[in-house]
Amino acid sequence: MRSFKRLSAALFAAPIAFAHTAAMAAPAPAPVRHQFGDPVKVSPELTIDPLFDGRLRYEQLDQPSVDADALTLRIRAGIELRLKSAHLNFLAESEATLAIVDHYNAFPFAIADRQRRIGYAVVPDPQNVELNRFQVQYKTAPLTVTLGRQRIVLDDQRWVGNAGWRQNEQTFDAVRAEAKAGPLLLDGTYARSQRTIFGAEAGPRTAYHGDFVFLGAGIKQGPLTIKSYAYLLDYQPGAQIGALAIVNASTQTYGARASATVPLNPKIKLTLAASYARQSNYRDNPLRWNADYIAGEAGLGYAGFTLTAGYERLGSALATSGVRRAVQTPLATLHKFNGWADLFLTTPANGLEDIYVGAAKAFPKVKALPGLIAQAAWHRFTSDFGGQHYGNEIDASLGFKLGKVTLLAKYADYRADLFGVNTRKAWLQAEFAF
Repeated sequence: MRSFKRLSAALFAAPIAFAHTAAMAAPAPAPVRHQFGDPVKVSPELTIDPLFDGRLRYEQLDQPSVDADALTLRIRAGIELRLKSAHLNFLAESEATLAIVDHYNAFPFAIADRQRRIGYAVVPDPQNVELNRFQVQYKTAPLTVTLGRQRIVLDDQRWVGNAGWRQNEQTFDAVRAEAKAGPLLLDGTYARSQRTIFGAEAGPRTAYHGDFVFLGAGIKQGPLTIKSYAYLLDYQPGAQIGALAIVNASTQTYGARASATVPLNPKIKLTLAASYARQSNYRDNPLRWNADYIAGEAGLGYAGFTLTAGYERLGSALATSGVRRAVQTPLATLHKFNGWADLFLTTPANGLEDIYVGAAKAFPKVKALPGLIAQAAWHRFTSDFGGQHYGNEIDASLGFKLGKVTLLAKYADYRADLFGVNTRKAWLQAEFAF
């Protein structure tokens, strides 16, 4: 035993002695500081970047006849390889969601699955393991081309987004090209599949297939950005999106958006945004209709305060067969719009008008809680056709960072009048990413 201990001590001491001798012989090089998760430079041509995103969230939902409690953990992990001279990036990323507390209904549609728990309210974060992104990208200053399963976020995400609030994000099997020529910005995508937030356990709603084209052309000049766009959605039959049968979901949307940030003086900043679009039937959609989308928002920032007021209308029109159809945005990041209680993920047939005001305050002087920000908003919802009062909603949140962990508390309270039911939601969330 003594011999083993002496041998172990000698083996441990030898490299230390060698390192000490080498240090005495030559000056030590300056230490290179690497943060955990930083890209690793394998050679002048190759860099490996590990990807990781973890999110732990508790969601509580209260409605008159059902409620829900969900504690879920979502992990995304992957790797990106960058080849410098070839301007190529290869990315692969998996995604897994674990239901730690599963007192909730993960699927808001009929499906023969154990996560369909009709005794609870819906929290659409099913337990799931799947391939989230798998893409190759060619990237230079004037041109970027991405092929494969990818995240696509366009403008304010009103028409196309990744639905990032949900644990399982929305991605697309697509090819996308982005080009810059001076102030001109061009963006075109062709997608064959919309990978939904319901994940690999959702049967036919795991993905919606079809021919989807997203086109955009814009100019950015100083504080002003103007963009025109076209979104052509041709769904294959055989499934359903929300309350809409696929056969009625194919639409074409043409519109324009303008946004600007204008400093009024060194301390006051004005932000403006306006959008207009017209949506109608497309390809094999048997209904014939046209409806308008209008949105406008103004914000004023001063000394960490931001005041916002806005209006959004998803119009309704009389279609063939005497039914009404409203503007729909099935590829959007829907949680970002029309209240956090998510009562209007599918626009009602009579359309939707949302008048809202909000306030936010950042607290940069609170050093113990970096990034501390508080937000609140009030929404009044009415129908576009008939002027019916749907309901009102109050939203509030508080967030800050502790090191690399972002913490968030969030609340939504919808008071129903002529649409839906009274709904309260609360969230506590911790997220870590590199």
